[in-house]
Amino acid sequence: MSEPQGKRRTVRVWCDGCYDMVHFGHANSLRQAKALGDYLIVGVHTDEEISKHKGPPVFSQEERYKMVRGIKWVDEVVEGAPYVTTLETLDRYGCDFCVHGDDITMTADGVDTYHLVKAAGRYKEVSRTAGVSTTDVVGRMLLLTREHFRQGEREYEVSRESSSTMGMDSTARSPWTGCSQFLPTTSKIINFSNGKEPQPTDRIVYVAGAFDVFHVGHLDFLEQARKHGDFLIVGLHTDPVVNRYKGSNYPIMNLHERVLSVLACKYVSEVVIGAPYAVTQDLMEHFKVNVVCHGKTHIPADMDGSDPYIEPKKRGKFIIVDSKNDMTTEKIVDRIIMHRLEYEERNKKKEKKELAAFEAHKKSIQSNTPCKNHISNTSLNNTMGSSQPTNVSN
Repeated sequence: MSEPQGKRRTVRVWCDGCYDMVHFGHANSLRQAKALGDYLIVGVHTDEEISKHKGPPVFSQEERYKMVRGIKWVDEVVEGAPYVTTLETLDRYGCDFCVHGDDITMTADGVDTYHLVKAAGRYKEVSRTAGVSTTDVVGRMLLLTREHFRQGEREYEVSRESSSTMGMDSTARSPWTGCSQFLPTTSKIINFSNGKEPQPTDRIVYVAGAFDVFHVGHLDFLEQARKHGDFLIVGLHTDPVVNRYKGSNYPIMNLHERVLSVLACKYVSEVVIGAPYAVTQDLMEHFKVNVVCHGKTHIPADMDGSDPYIEPKKRGKFIIVDSKNDMTTEKIVDRIIMHRLEYEERNKKKEKKELAAFEAHKKSIQSNTPCKNHISNTSLNNTMGSSQPTNVSN
C-alpha cells in the first residue's frame, strides 16, 4: 500500500545476533543501525543455536533478551531469531533491510550467515567498534590480569596475552575478533548521550557504583531506581577506586568503557565520569539530587572508614532498592572460570574460523575468483578501514 501523499514511509531495520556479554560495541552497532531507519527490530538467537554454531553462551537467552530490550535504540526484540538471516524473516517483520557490523558471522559450516540478504540487496553495514569484543571481554576474565586497565601511555591497550591462552600465535589474530586498542573520544560519548537536561520539575535520582561488565543485575537495579524519579544520574567510580573496594583484577572494563555501557541503557539520563566514592553535600546540591538509591548489596566503607552515604542519609534522601536480581559481575566471572576450557576452546575455534575466511577472501580478491564464504568485497574494505555505512549487495 502506498503511503498518504506528503507522509514519509517508516523505514524498519532488522538486526540480529547472539548479544552475549552485551557491551558498548553491541550498543554502538545498534545505534548506527537505528540511524539508518526509523524503527529497529533486533532478533536474538537461542542458547541452542549459539551452542551449535559458536559455542556455549555466557548468558542465558532470557538474560540476553532482557539486555537487548534495555538498550535505548532498540524498539522491539524478536526472541529465538534464526541464526541464518533470511528474506522471509525480514518480510515477516516488515523490515526493509538488515544491518550488521563489518565483521563476519558464520555458521558451524563456515558459511556467512548474511549471504541470502546480501545477494538480495537487502543488507547494509555499519562500522565495528574497535577495541572491544565478547571474545576479548571473556579473555580478560580468563586471564585474571590487570593489564586491561593499565595507567599511563598504554592505558587503553588490550593485552595480547589472550592469544597464547587461545593457542594462537600473537600475530595470528582475526581482524574482527582481535582487539588492539580502545580509543575514547568525546564524539563517542556524545553519540551515546541523549543530550537532554533535567526539567525544573523533574525529580532527580542518583546512583553510584562500578557497573562493571554491564549485566542484567545492573539493568534491573537501574529500572527500579528510575521509578523513584524522572531523571536518573549514574555516578561511575574511577578504576583505582573500584579496584580498592573490589580487589583482584577489577574492574574488568575501564572507566571509559563502563561510561558507554551505562549510557546505552534506556533508563539512564546522565553519567558522572569519575564520581567521588562518597556522596557529598556538594554533589547533591550541584545535581539537585532528590533521592539517592543503592541496591541490596554490601556498601564498603570509604578510605577513612566512614559511610559513603552518610550525607543523603542525614537528609532523609537515601533509599535501598530491591531489584529482585542477585546477579553480580563476580558471578559472571565465576561462570567463565567454571567453564574455562569450554570458553577457551570456543574463542580458539571462532578466531581460527574467522582467520580462514579472511585469508580465503584475500586470495579470492588476488585471483579475482568468488569466495566460498560469500564475504563481499565491500565487507572486507570496510573491515580494513572504512567507517561509512555501506550497502554491500553488489
